[in-house]
Amino acid sequence: MIVSALCLSISVAVQAQFVGSGSSVFSFLDLPVSSRLHGLGGSNVSVRDGEISMAMNNPALLGSQTDGVLELNYCYLMQGTMFGSVLYGHNFGRSSFERQPEEPDKPNYFAVGVHYLDYGRMRYADSEGNLTGGEFGAKDILIDAMYARQLSELFTVGVTLKPVISNYEQYTSFALGADIGGHFQTRDSTLQVGLSLQNIGWQLVGFYSEEGGQHREMLPINLQLGLNYRFKHAPIRLGMTIHNMQQWYLGYEYTNVLTSALTGEKESTEVGWADMLFRHTIFAIDIIPRSEKFYITLSYNHRRRAEMNLRDQRSLAGFALGAGVRIKKVRVGLAFSQLTKSNYSFQGSISLDINSLVK
Repeated sequence: MIVSALCLSISVAVQAQFVGSGSSVFSFLDLPVSSRLHGLGGSNVSVRDGEISMAMNNPALLGSQTDGVLELNYCYLMQGTMFGSVLYGHNFGRSSFERQPEEPDKPNYFAVGVHYLDYGRMRYADSEGNLTGGEFGAKDILIDAMYARQLSELFTVGVTLKPVISNYEQYTSFALGADIGGHFQTRDSTLQVGLSLQNIGWQLVGFYSEEGGQHREMLPINLQLGLNYRFKHAPIRLGMTIHNMQQWYLGYEYTNVLTSALTGEKESTEVGWADMLFRHTIFAIDIIPRSEKFYITLSYNHRRRAEMNLRDQRSLAGFALGAGVRIKKVRVGLAFSQLTKSNYSFQGSISLDINSLVK
């Protein structure tokens, strides 16, 4: 936590340059795109173990193991709302870095992905809530083109170009964003460190026009630092991700109307310093053998806990559990958490090594 506090203290000096919590469009970009990320608490920028979906948080997590990998992900949220993604990786070029004994290395890592969020069908109603007949849909679509380069045995850098399209009934918006990231790992991979700046960009076409032109907003920018350590003589890996380093305050202003009516006082929304510090941090623990045939992950996201916990009710908000198994060239994963206040969400993933199938 000392590292987290130091990084966030430095970032406060520049936070005014970025958008605040809840004040940007395309917030669906913060959703976990795969069961692996879901189980890790929703975000991770440091684990580099061949899961191609990890690169959607940090393009520098692409590697030699993501070459020819096709991955499919799906999650059902609630009441017809669902999201999913498809990704494919392809490596090219030659160098001495990460060279495998039986094949030439390809130090240029490339991947493309499509991520969608479908809100389902909704019925038209007037301002008083009376149904007026007919239905409409709403969708968000993200396209990722990711590139990473192996600079040395220990360092990798990457960049992502990401067009974003949203269509809500008759309203459409288009934005263009980018991610940049870096990754470091020791030669035995016991320590891995990742740094990523996500969603650098803004709307090119806004949802509506205002005096002087279209109303445009920034994407939900997110500066993240991740560290994970894998014990040499135990099947355990500990991880910590510090997110939204570009801004300190992650709370929301709200008024509890019922409480105000009964007591005559507005409920306090003030968040303490220690609480706010933990809202920036995600903790995770992996149980993973050296063979990497399977993994079990437990994580805790305090911001999710603070925002989605139900009063006077037992809740698992903030906690996530994930598991996966690798059978030859096929990986299957499943994760579980509470992504909304009233429902639990399950997310499944499957990835195939296409190169092994065509040999």
